[in-house]
Amino acid sequence: MAAYQPPRLEDMMGMDLPDVDLSNVDFNDPASFFKALGGGAGTNLPIPELMPPQEVRQNAKSMSTQIFKDWHLLQHILDRHESTIHKRWLKRTRNQRVEILLAAWPKVSTSHRPDFAAFKKESEAQRDSGTKFREAYMYPHINLEDLAKAKTLLLFLRARARNPPDVFAAADEETAHLGYVSKAIIPIFLNQYTMYLTGRKTPATYGELVAWDDDNEAFNDMNTRTAMLPGSGLLVLEMQQRVMGFLVDCCKKIMHDIPEEALEGDTYPVQDSPPLQGETAQGFASLAIMAAEAPYRPPANLDLNRLQSLLEAKKSAAEDHIWALREDPKYFAETLAQYKEHRQEMIRDRAGKEHPVLKPALEDTFWQRIIGTLVSDVQLQLQIWSELLVQVGHLLELQSRYAEQISPTEILPDEYLDALLRFQHYLKHAAKGPLNQLKLAVVASPPLRPYFVREIPQDRRSSMIQVAEKPGLRQNKIAKELVWLLETLWEDGQPLFLMRMTSVVDELERLIQSEPKASELISSRVTEILSDLSVVTEALRQLSIYQPWAQTFENLLVDREDGIRKEFANHSKNWSYLLGVIDGPARSKIIELGRPSEQKFYYPIEKRRTKENVGAMRDAERNLDAFWAAVDENMRMRVGDKLNGTALMNLLAQSKILQRTPEWVERDRKDRSQGTDAEVEAICKPLSELYFDLEHRTERTIDRSRTKSAPVVKAKTRGIPRSDIKTDEPTDDHFPVTRNDVQPTFPVDARALKTFRTLFHTPSISATPGEVPWTDFLHAMVSTGFVPEKLYGSVWQFSPTGLDVERSIQFHEPHPSGRIPFMQARRFGRRLDRAYGWHGRLFVLREKK
Repeated sequence: MAAYQPPRLEDMMGMDLPDVDLSNVDFNDPASFFKALGGGAGTNLPIPELMPPQEVRQNAKSMSTQIFKDWHLLQHILDRHESTIHKRWLKRTRNQRVEILLAAWPKVSTSHRPDFAAFKKESEAQRDSGTKFREAYMYPHINLEDLAKAKTLLLFLRARARNPPDVFAAADEETAHLGYVSKAIIPIFLNQYTMYLTGRKTPATYGELVAWDDDNEAFNDMNTRTAMLPGSGLLVLEMQQRVMGFLVDCCKKIMHDIPEEALEGDTYPVQDSPPLQGETAQGFASLAIMAAEAPYRPPANLDLNRLQSLLEAKKSAAEDHIWALREDPKYFAETLAQYKEHRQEMIRDRAGKEHPVLKPALEDTFWQRIIGTLVSDVQLQLQIWSELLVQVGHLLELQSRYAEQISPTEILPDEYLDALLRFQHYLKHAAKGPLNQLKLAVVASPPLRPYFVREIPQDRRSSMIQVAEKPGLRQNKIAKELVWLLETLWEDGQPLFLMRMTSVVDELERLIQSEPKASELISSRVTEILSDLSVVTEALRQLSIYQPWAQTFENLLVDREDGIRKEFANHSKNWSYLLGVIDGPARSKIIELGRPSEQKFYYPIEKRRTKENVGAMRDAERNLDAFWAAVDENMRMRVGDKLNGTALMNLLAQSKILQRTPEWVERDRKDRSQGTDAEVEAICKPLSELYFDLEHRTERTIDRSRTKSAPVVKAKTRGIPRSDIKTDEPTDDHFPVTRNDVQPTFPVDARALKTFRTLFHTPSISATPGEVPWTDFLHAMVSTGFVPEKLYGSVWQFSPTGLDVERSIQFHEPHPSGRIPFMQARRFGRRLDRAYGWHGRLFVLREKK
């Protein structure tokens, strides 16, 4: 939602208004109009203060003059003393930093996001009658928790000193968003005037007030947000004056031993700026830290290339997830178990009893819900990430095409604007999936389940479940804050509308990362959901910082929304078929095949190869293949060609390979002691035999017997995804062929080599490796040319640098242990194999110099 803007009263006449007498209304007096509508004290329609033009100009000139005076002084101080300020600030303890901050701002807020705390403390009626927390709403980033950290104030000083005030005008207005929309902050009202801040570089022009009658463009500039309403402009000036004065005072307190006249004079020479980097997560960039530091840095701008990288990695992860569910019986069983543990049927009712579907007689109903949810979730997620990725690619194309026409002083080209609004609409719909998953999974998750009870169902078979907080159970402060933030998200109501989803997700991530007790209450499944949601909110954040145009999106959407909604409904109408792919007459058979009973999916792949273990693995693989074959056949019979062109069909029809265990062959002791390759060479088959066959039937019928004995193909080009490998030789089937070119290698140190040997380890007669510390995995990926970045939840993104690949890849950091179990490490290796063609022989020990 855009920041609160007092409307032009004449324009309101076109709205559906109550049946009131407006004949005596003075449209230049907001009190006259709002009183006619029943507004005023004690109502939810507060009356803004009226300020005449001459007073607005006087106040704006006074504040602008002081802002530029302090800005020049701050520049002057940092030009000569920035290195000293850095050294002194970093040497001080937290208590000493707090003392300086309190001296510069005596009543400064103590906690992060004090506006959130104020919003929870006050009712709407209390805010309407006059908030007690105006400073918290106006300056949420001015607080001890954030500014007392080692680098936050230093970043803040540099940003404000090295950039003119107008650069921050839109960002500063956005800072007080919650105050505006909750009506805790009511800007003054002055009709038929516009105030200019952006692009104004002098005290005389910064905050200039222009009447619409004097300049035909003034009204349009206000509407297109290249200029501001006078009330909003005055608030920005007030904020900047206070902040600039605060920063100058901080410098003076830190440099207390230098007299003010010397600090402001030319006694000291100009020096180079010292290097300054923000905080990191384990030595690497972090999305959460970047979001937390954003109010203290120069405003960022829309980065579509970054969004494309994030969405491409999410699509790849969704494909790998489907691939692993079809290939790895143990992964399939573990994922089912995770879904089961996060079903609300697992919550006991108020009488302490289990849900009826957990009884043996109704257990099939329970597994139907679990398996149906899993299959539909993974398929719909792939479609959503794929669609968003396509749209970002289109936006990049349009941004390049209209590069010369995109200017902060001009409106956006219609085609580009329409694409941005369409993307925003799809993002909001994409967020509904994770939000709904949170609503269902959080209360049932094992760590938080003790805090909730289930209402006793009237119908034993009904899937409708009502959950309430357990009566008489007192939550600690951290748990209460955590549940409040999660509930704010999944309820998707007025509080989320006011606070914004991006801000709530940011605050939730900060709480989880900073409070161990909060982290302990978040299960790995909930962490994964939050990771998905965070990518959507990061995309929404990128759109929101596309200033000055982002502030016009809501108004511009009014005339386009119906068209966008109809386009979305038409474009996504076939996606609903992804939700019911196990329904129909074959449902009972599918549930029976997928239900993990009687060691059906026992898969001892981590153990040494023996006849018994190989037999168990082949049985589990055969059972898993039977389940997915039944799903695919049911989907084809029920849906037909309605899913053609979807991301799922594109994936299943490709020559993606499932590795399968060959039959056990007895070998003598000498053979068993000579390496591992021959005994574990896997056979392969398509990801979906049915859809692969349908896709290529017109080209050539797949020889099933040959498919079952086809050898594993090793990609022989360093870093190139397997799908890019080509051959000039004809083939007898649709699988890639083995290349004979020399495989390049990665020289790495002993620590990285040990990690990669674990990731690509194949059990034979040797012992199974142990766990891999997450820090060792980070080190190994860095050593091959990847740059890690911590995203939200447990996700890390690894972006290639200096490699001949472009696509990034994401992995989940183990929660909460920080160590990768062998089975998970092996899956990491399989994903690297699928993405880049990597295998164990690629990595060699670097020679010591």
